[in-house]
Amino acid sequence: MAKARTVYECEACGAQAPKWSGQCLDCGAWNTLSETVSRPAAPSGGKASGRRGQYAGASGVVDLGSVRGRGETRIGSGLKELDRVLGGGLVAGSAVLIGGDPGIGKSTLLLQACASLARDQRVLYVTGEESLEQVRLRGERLNVSADSLRLAAETCIEEIIATAERERPAVLVVDSIQTMFSDALQSAPGAVGQLRESASQLVRFAKQTGTAVFLVGHVTKQGTIAGPRVLEHMVDTVLYFENDAGSRYRVIRAVKNRFGAVNELGVFAMDEQGLREVRNPSAIFLSGHQTDVPGSAIMVAREGSRPLLVEVQALVDESHMHNPRRVALGLDQNRLAMLLAVAHRHGGIAMSDQDVFVNVVGGLRVVETAADLPLMMAALSSFRDRPLPPEMVMFGEIGLSGEVRPVYNGEERLNEAAKHGFRRALVPQANRPRKSPEGMEVTAVNRVSEAFDLL
Repeated sequence: MAKARTVYECEACGAQAPKWSGQCLDCGAWNTLSETVSRPAAPSGGKASGRRGQYAGASGVVDLGSVRGRGETRIGSGLKELDRVLGGGLVAGSAVLIGGDPGIGKSTLLLQACASLARDQRVLYVTGEESLEQVRLRGERLNVSADSLRLAAETCIEEIIATAERERPAVLVVDSIQTMFSDALQSAPGAVGQLRESASQLVRFAKQTGTAVFLVGHVTKQGTIAGPRVLEHMVDTVLYFENDAGSRYRVIRAVKNRFGAVNELGVFAMDEQGLREVRNPSAIFLSGHQTDVPGSAIMVAREGSRPLLVEVQALVDESHMHNPRRVALGLDQNRLAMLLAVAHRHGGIAMSDQDVFVNVVGGLRVVETAADLPLMMAALSSFRDRPLPPEMVMFGEIGLSGEVRPVYNGEERLNEAAKHGFRRALVPQANRPRKSPEGMEVTAVNRVSEAFDLL
């Protein structure tokens, strides 16, 4: 069989070149050539190439009904919040990529999870950024006992896979993928080609052996995982660690999951003993004002399978600039501008000469449209300098024609609010429950003007 050779592939058009140059000769794009390995196809009747049959059972064409399932084996990590984000636990043979800012706690989380897993499973922790002594010191600082946890300090991906084949772990952790390199490529670790090749070999190893693989990834200034986008496509699950600057709370979110819900949320608190699970996250996203204040609205957000009580704050103040400012933290700024236009057109509330600042308490990022009604009511409350009714929650989507549209899981949101002591709710008409939760008064509206009249 012919040996694999190194080529340079354009990330824009896919064209290949024998050597690197600043510009792709096919599409004209600049600085898009990255080093990769070209494996020649096997001759007809011979053995399959290295890429063919890389996953178990990937040979020939079969009927879907004849495929035998081996069942979905879940491995509990010992951290319920992490298991929730993963969809119930680690799946054997899965590849999980976890990214986050430097120092946010990725290695701490995985070391705590590995210490718990090592009690019942064989776990191999491979570090490419720290020495074994540093890992041991972190374990002592976190007060975790993991004498059976296997450690290795290695950056060559071929050596890591060879070690894993000898150790046969149920869980393999690689910290981090940006420090790994393959002998098949000559570029430095962290290059696009090295990331793609290293991740490809680890994913192939996970599928062939049934080992659950954790990959730690660095992030760029924009907050995305460094490296080619194909890195997130190759793995089964992508998790992001987030936190508000200066806050001790950490939020881990699933943005891709082949074995569970997307946008599932797990909440941790960082203390001297490492990351501690937060079982009641709604409490940290509420300010707990002693008196009613204008510009504050409580909503029930839905993150994955979990309803959360979140406080949306707004500050509307007279602008002394030619173009009033529109600032949104934790919410979509373009949607804020749209909602202010709807309030003017269909509610008669003009804020064109006002600066509008909105914020989600706790550093949480809300992406669902159920935040439309709370955001608009909080802005109106601040604009009129009149607090919203006490012990009231709200949710609902607002359309451009001024209608209040329903959101999914309305009854579950109301039950969560009633569980935390809220006695009033403002919801879309289509989300009015047949039977309101005990002790809760539910008010339903069809139009934005109806919601404004309540103030």
